[in-house]
Amino acid sequence: MNNTREKILQSLLRKPRSTINELAEAVGINPISVRHHLTNLQMEGLVEGQEERHGVGRPRLVYTLTDDGMERFPARYMRLTTRLLSQMKETMPGPVVAKLFSQIAEDLADTYADDMRGMNIEKRLDFVKEMLGHEGFTVEWEKKDGKYQIHEISCPYYQIGIAHPEVCTVDQTLISKMLALPASKVQCILDGASHCTYVVDAKNK
Repeated sequence: MNNTREKILQSLLRKPRSTINELAEAVGINPISVRHHLTNLQMEGLVEGQEERHGVGRPRLVYTLTDDGMERFPARYMRLTTRLLSQMKETMPGPVVAKLFSQIAEDLADTYADDMRGMNIEKRLDFVKEMLGHEGFTVEWEKKDGKYQIHEISCPYYQIGIAHPEVCTVDQTLISKMLALPASKVQCILDGASHCTYVVDAKNK
């Protein structure tokens, strides 16, 4: 991404709901150029425009970062998330924190329940692979020795998991819930493995 567009994203991070003129002033280019860059950023899904009432007259157009745009600045949110989890663990009993993580996964799985109805185990595995991909994971699965192995090649929770390994229960619970089978973790990247692997036994169904 070129430097000007990066500056626009940085400006929107510091001051959400900016107008084209405000961005032009912040970045140091003319409004026509800003509009061109914003069009491209909108096409990439990093920025969105919204109408905003501002006194009398026509509403003005303001711009904000989308969720994908926000994720271009992960370090700041990683620090905030880590601090929030540390505070939770200091003020809440361990079982309550664990239950909270599990509930997040169960609620997410419930949103896909209708989509998976009637699917066999392998179609469910494909669905889980695609869904976790949208969540930032790189997932592959294979059948080995009569059991299914789900490999998480990359994990968006890795940096958080170093300090707070409890976060790993989210994807483990999510996989178990969506497959309607218990998923056992047999290796974890936090323990030095190259990736995380879960095993499910379809014979248990």
